Parts: sequence; C-alpha cells; structure tokens
Amino acid sequence: MSKPLEAISKILTIRNASFVSLAAISMLAGCVATVRVPGPPPPPPVYVPPPPPPPPPPAVEVSTPAVQVQMQASEPPPPLPEYEQPPCPEDGWLWTPGYWAYSTGGYYWVPGTWVAPPAVGVLWTPGYWGFVGGVYLFHVGYWGPHVGFYGGVNYGFGYGGVGFVGGQWVGRSFSYNTAVVRVNTTVIHNTYVNNTVINNTTVNRVAYNGPGGVQAKPTPQEKAAMAEAHTPPTPVQSTHVQEALRNPQLSAKANGGHPPIAASARPAAFGGPGVVSAKGAPPLKPVVPPAHTPAAAHEPAPATHEVNQPPHAQVPPPKPPVSNAPHAPGPAAHAPPPAARPAVKAPPPKPAPKQPAKKPPERNEKP
Repeated sequence: MSKPLEAISKILTIRNASFVSLAAISMLAGCVATVRVPGPPPPPPVYVPPPPPPPPPPAVEVSTPAVQVQMQASEPPPPLPEYEQPPCPEDGWLWTPGYWAYSTGGYYWVPGTWVAPPAVGVLWTPGYWGFVGGVYLFHVGYWGPHVGFYGGVNYGFGYGGVGFVGGQWVGRSFSYNTAVVRVNTTVIHNTYVNNTVINNTTVNRVAYNGPGGVQAKPTPQEKAAMAEAHTPPTPVQSTHVQEALRNPQLSAKANGGHPPIAASARPAAFGGPGVVSAKGAPPLKPVVPPAHTPAAAHEPAPATHEVNQPPHAQVPPPKPPVSNAPHAPGPAAHAPPPAARPAVKAPPPKPAPKQPAKKPPERNEKP
C-alpha cells in the first residue's frame, strides 16, 4: 500500500475510534441518567371509608298527635242515641256532637250542643273511643284549621265519619249547609244547600273504633290535619262536660242508653227551650240540680244550707215540722196544755179498787 493510503486509513481509524468513544460516553451518560437513585418511596395509601350518609328523617306517622287520652274503660260505650239537632242560636257558632263519656259511675252522655269557636277559621274535630291494648281509650276532641281523624264514627249533622260537611268558613264568616244542620234562616242568612253530602242517619250507631265497632284508619288528609297546631276544648265546653257528669239523668245506667237531654242549643243549658230528648228516653225531670255522686244525693239539702247560709239559719227548719203536726194548732206548741192532759188522765186509773173487791168473793168460793 502506498503511503498516502496508509495515512488516510489511519485518519479514518482514529476518526471511527473517536465516534465509538463518543457513542460509548453518550450511552454511559444515558445509563447514569436512568439509574438515578430515587428518594424514599411514598407511604402506601390507607383506605378511608366515606362517612356514612345522614340517617333519613323519622317518618311522620301521625296516629294520635296532639290528641290527649282523657278516659279509659274496660267495656265499649253504648250505641249513639237517636235525636234531632236544635237550631243554631247564634251566628258563627259551630256544632259539637254528643258522645258517651266515662267516670267511676260508668258511662254518661255529654249532650251535643252549639259552641262559639275559639278563633275564626277553626273547625271542631270530635273526640272518639278507640280500642287499644285491650282497653277502650277516649281521644279528646280539638279545634284546628281542618278536621282530623275521629275514628270513623258517624255522629251525624255533618260528621259522617270523615271530615265535616255541615258548613265552611267564607272569609271571617261561617256559612251553614242547611241540608245537614238546622239553622234559623230568619236570623242567620249566611247559608247554602248542598244535597250531595252524606245523610245524617247512621246505620249501626256504633260509638267506637276497633274490633266489633267501626273499622276505619286515618286518611292522608286526616293525618295532615292531625299534625297541625290544635286548640283544646274551650272552658265553656269543659263546663258543659262537668254539668253532664253532675246530672244523674244522663247516666247510661239510669236512662238505658236513651238520655232525656240528648242535645241543647247552648252549652251547659239543660233546661228550658232548646233541650232535645233522645228517642225512647224517659221523661225529663223538672229538677235539674242533682248531687255529684249517689252518696251525696241522700243529703243534698244539708249541704246547701251549710254552704249558702249561716249557722243560725239552721234553727228555723225544725220549727215547721212542729207547726205542721196534726191536732196541735197553737196551744199544742205550749207546755201547759200537755201537762194538763196527763193530770186529767191520772184520776181514771186510780179508782180501780173494784178489782180487789172482786177477789174476796173468789176466796170465799174456794172454802
């Protein structure tokens, strides 16, 4: 080989060697870059369960909300008596049906009556008896914007078992449905007629909800009404119930389930006009102020004298019987006449020596 060629080959060899070294260096640099030691590994992830969803709000299942249980009995109430409704005495008054209440003496009838509502726009939900837990419980009636559940009992006069169809509020005035309730249209003019409502006549007159009675449950509308704000019976209504308890003629044992005072036009007014008797009721006694209990009924007069009169007023009562005694006009009340009578009667028994005179002859006959 000529010298020039050898020189060229050497140059090429050196050049190739430099390329190879550069490639090797770059490769080593790449390896060093990839083999870089990382930092400490991150901690393994810890599983944290998500927070449980909030519990759902309790279901608003209203069976007897804001309704108090006032009475309890071990036997069902008598059937509802049949009676007519007295006419409404005042504009704006609402009808409250009669019902059987219970006390230590047994069931007694609380007459139906017209009552002034406690506020404008409220309606009366009647109380009712319900069989719960082996006993009969009475759920007290109340006032509210809508009529709630009253056991499905058909009280009549607009209360056919569900709701009330005897009238409605129109603004601040109450309009009466004369197809259901009795109203004196010459005095009360805000009336209307709706003949598509339930008839007042009850079929079985059962007065309680439960086995053997009315099988009814609250409707959604009644549940909503029961959850509303309520107003308890007014003081006048409470007085009406107390007067019914004090009247022995309203006891079921006395009237056989047919009270002589089935309804009254005004609360606690159990005498005079506006009082209606039930069909088949015994005659109403004129004297209405009886004693509270049978035991007190034996001594009503002394109790009233002791409370209403001073002690010296008790002296006159014994004098009338003395003045009313027979055969004792005026002088009989004085002491001398009775003393003279025994003196006159004394001589007759003394002249009785005749008896010993009869005895000697008997002795003479014996010998």
